[in-house]
Amino acid sequence: MVGSLAGWGTLLLCLVGVGLVIVAARWLQNLGASFVVTDQRLIVRRGVFLKTIDEIELYRIKDVRIGYSLLNQLAGIGTLTLTSSDPTTVGAAFTIRDVPDAIARREELRDLVEAARRRRGVREMDFDSGGLA
Repeated sequence: MVGSLAGWGTLLLCLVGVGLVIVAARWLQNLGASFVVTDQRLIVRRGVFLKTIDEIELYRIKDVRIGYSLLNQLAGIGTLTLTSSDPTTVGAAFTIRDVPDAIARREELRDLVEAARRRRGVREMDFDSGGLA
């Protein structure tokens, strides 16, 4: 009986250790991530040791989607997924994770996108294989 309790204790300790490693990795990931929205572009910086900076012109953003996991809902954060006509993001979504108050950020971004399009005189037109969509 004592041996089985020790086995459960070891298993519990391992699970807690793995959980702490996952939380620490996520914390480091969030520590190195930030985004800035100007009147012309969205700039996303990622990384602590290896840095990546992505920029996308606001007028090229076609759609903004919000996703929530159960934990994100509890924490009040969401994931913004952007589709765009930018050649560097065609075929791949542009994702910003762990955005506080994601619904308000999406609306602010949407307003800035519309303003950038008006300034440049850009209109959104989608084409499929048969012509205009």
